[in-house]
Parts: sequence; C-alpha cells; structure tokens
Amino acid sequence: MKLSIVGSGYVGTTIAGCFADLGHEVVNVDIDEEIVETINSGESPIHEPGLDDLIATHAGSKLSATTDYEAIHDTEVTFLALPTPSNEDGSIDTASIEAAAESVGEVLAEKETPHLVVVKSTVIPGTTEELVATAIESTAGKAAGEDFHVAMNPEFLREGSAVTDFLEPHKIVLGTQDAAARETLESVYEPLREQATGEPPIFATGIREAEMIKYANNAFLASKISLINDIGNICKEFDVDAYEVAEAIGLDDRISEQFLRSGVGWGGSCFPKDVDAIIAAATQAGYEPPMLEAAREVNDHQPTRMLDLLDEHVDVADKRVAVLGLAFKPGTDDTRNSRAIPIIQGLLDRDANVVAYDPVATANMQAHFPDIEYADSAATALEDAFAALVVTDWDEFAALDTEFESMVEPVVIDGRRVIEGRDGIVYEGLTW
Repeated sequence: MKLSIVGSGYVGTTIAGCFADLGHEVVNVDIDEEIVETINSGESPIHEPGLDDLIATHAGSKLSATTDYEAIHDTEVTFLALPTPSNEDGSIDTASIEAAAESVGEVLAEKETPHLVVVKSTVIPGTTEELVATAIESTAGKAAGEDFHVAMNPEFLREGSAVTDFLEPHKIVLGTQDAAARETLESVYEPLREQATGEPPIFATGIREAEMIKYANNAFLASKISLINDIGNICKEFDVDAYEVAEAIGLDDRISEQFLRSGVGWGGSCFPKDVDAIIAAATQAGYEPPMLEAAREVNDHQPTRMLDLLDEHVDVADKRVAVLGLAFKPGTDDTRNSRAIPIIQGLLDRDANVVAYDPVATANMQAHFPDIEYADSAATALEDAFAALVVTDWDEFAALDTEFESMVEPVVIDGRRVIEGRDGIVYEGLTW
C-alpha cells in the first residue's frame, strides 16, 4: 500500500522504516528540511538500533521524505506521528497535531477517493474524533466517516528496541469507528502479522478506547516501577537486597519479572509525559487519581535519595564528582526527563565540580548543562574524582574495574545495579 507519515521524529521515522521494510511505499512529510534531507540521503535522523540499516536500505526506493503535504494525495493512508508535549499543568499540547490535521484536510479537499487518517500520537480520549476529524472536516469540506475516515493506532515502542518492538509486537491495537477504517488498517498490518513470530493478536476496539489503552499501558508500567522502587527503599532501610526480593516475587505469574529492577526511576519521553497527561485529564474531569499521583511522587524522589546516600560519604563541595550515564536508558541518546538531570542539578546545588560521561547522549545533555565538564570515556571521568554516581545501566559500566583506582576517594553510588561491589571502593546500591 501507499502510506504517508506526517512527522519524522522518534515514532514517525521508526514506523516509516519498518513499514517500508514490510513492502509498503512510504513517504515521510516533515517541516524540517534538514531531517528530510537526512532521510533521503539514506541516514536516520535519530539514534535507534537497527533503524540506520532500514533507512539506508529503503531510502530512494520504498521510502522517501518531503516537506510538501501534497505528497499525501497519492497515498491511501496517512499516519499522524507528531509530538504532544506537556503543558505546564501536565496536559498535552495538541497544537502540532491540529495544524497537521488542517494541512491534511487541505490536501483531501482535492482528493476524490476515500482516505484513512490514523493518529499514532499519544492523545487524550476524544482527541481523534473531536479535534483531528473536526480539523480535517473544516479544511477539506468533507464529512468524517463518509468522505474520509479516521482511526487511532497507538504505538508501544521502547527507545533502544523500537524496531524490534514494531516488527515483533505483543499486540496491535486498532481503534476505529467504522468497518472501512478497520479493514484498511488490517490490510496495512497484514504483512507484519505474516512475518512476525506467533502472529501477534489484533485488538479491535473503539477510537476512545484505543486512545486510553496507550495511557493505561504506560501508567501501569510506570506505577509498577515506582512500586518496586518504594519496596526497594524499604529494603534498603532493613539491609535487604531488593533484587533478591524482586527475583522471588517475579516468579509469580501474576506479577512477572519485567519492570522489577528498582533504582533511580523512570524518565524518557513517554512515562513522565503520559502519567502527567492522564492525571491532568482525570483531574479536569473531576477525579484525582491517588495511585498515579503516588507513582509520580515516588519517582520524583528517587534522585534525591541517591544524592542523600552520597552525602553520607562525601561532602562534594569543590570536589570532582563523576556522573556515569546521561541518557534516560541504555540504547538511546534521548535525555528527555533523564534521571541524570536532577542528579546533576543536585550536585551543582552542592557546589560539586561535575564531570559527566555517556556513550552517545553527551550532545543532548549539553543543552541542559552547557557549563559542566564532559569526558570522552568513563575512565577519564573517574580520574581524580571523589565520587561516582551511576545513572544509566550501559553495559560498558559493568566492565569497569581498575578504572576506579584513579579516583581520589572511590565512593560509588549505583542507581542501576550495574557496578559490582569490590574491595577498594565504597559501594552503595540505591535499593540494595
């Protein structure tokens, strides 16, 4: 099929490369000329394992990019994969997706054959029908459900494994309001289901239900992490290894072992934004969700607990302190809501001389902290440091050994259980 994807960010670029790999003809539409040029040259504009190869393989054949919305005219399905960032009150900013919908409508005004517009962005229930469909109707002069169709198809991609997550999904959620939209979406995903292991299930539902499923999915996982962090904090007070506890309870299939790694907390572009958004939406609707508010509170406090552990061992004022890991998780260069941000800020508030290192995320963190020192290796960061805080569980940190000998005082506060305690260093695990 011929597909168009509006937005060439993390989600848009990933699904474009994957859809092209499934045999569809894909065109990315983006207002950023530099991103368009990058894709057309066969390179990925984002750091994501496996995506470079897909873009390089299909650019110029199955995949192209443009700044011209008119490219949508010759496609059958348009996916809206645009950011919905947080407003100050936690609610989502829908300006980008509304503007895109209006532009899509202008193109559809000239199109005679049916067209399906699919929202991939994470949006509050009601957004697809009340905002996106209405915006298209106003500029196209056509009726939703008759002249064009809308649908919601949430994504469940994890940064660092997005390509695998797309091609081997646990589920495919199709939110539609009519049979025509559902049949078209099923055709889009038919090649994926044919090649994926175990033929992943399609969950067909309404548009509002599909919008809520994405929030419920992320809110549940974020809450699970906060719960194991809360339990881990209790374990630490009683000198109990939280990871031993988690291993045991994870054997219960009602709990499972996934997302039971306690530590410094969750970040990234999805969990913080989505939890904030659903809390804000619920509050606006008249319900205050105490469980989700508690999950957010626990998460926000984990970096403070890590810094408190550091304070027990070192007064860091005017001392060199290494921060290992800047990305919010390994396998990505994304620093959005990284736990390293409050950690670094806390160290600066203590007048520490911060030196930071990450294999791929340094440039993105420099936008937050342009004046701290950035090292080109973990070993360099540790030289002459009085303490080290491990914030991201990159594999290379697990291999550190004699590098700690170059520290003035080898105090290591581990927020991810990636360093192994050994003779010659003062080692503190955050929850063990």
